[in-house]
Amino acid sequence: MTHETKLILGVTCTVVKDTVSEHGAPVERTFDWYAQDRQGNVWYMGEDSLELKNGRFVKASDSWESGVNGAQPGIIMPGNPQPGDAYRQEYYPPGEALDEARVLSLNGSVKVPYGQFNGVLVTSERSPLEPQTEQKYYAPGIGEVEERVVAGHHEEFHLVSVTT
Repeated sequence: MTHETKLILGVTCTVVKDTVSEHGAPVERTFDWYAQDRQGNVWYMGEDSLELKNGRFVKASDSWESGVNGAQPGIIMPGNPQPGDAYRQEYYPPGEALDEARVLSLNGSVKVPYGQFNGVLVTSERSPLEPQTEQKYYAPGIGEVEERVVAGHHEEFHLVSVTT
């Protein structure tokens, strides 16, 4: 998370920086925009995504912002998630970002390089645009700590450190 904010559709959003690395070298940088409503739902308002090409970071085609070119916000995390709940996380037509999630469990456990977590929320996430399904693990007070591709490609994400 950064201390930066961005105004989108009249809503003040928190900017979260995400860096994807392969073999220790950054290959993608994303600035995600989130906002929380009074019911506790966390809304995903868009992202500015940069990918490494020819040694430079350039704007990626999957960048989007709610209210621009038909893009709409989605819920990244419901305020009171329950097993079986399904929700749209992002919507950027035509066919750029259509991610959906379903809550699988509220009491998962996971061990990552950063530590052991219990009482973890587990979701299944997919997009009709991609042939993969991911399971994501969210720890209370931390957020996403692990991501596993369970169908399709074989990628994993594990929380290694937290900086404030």
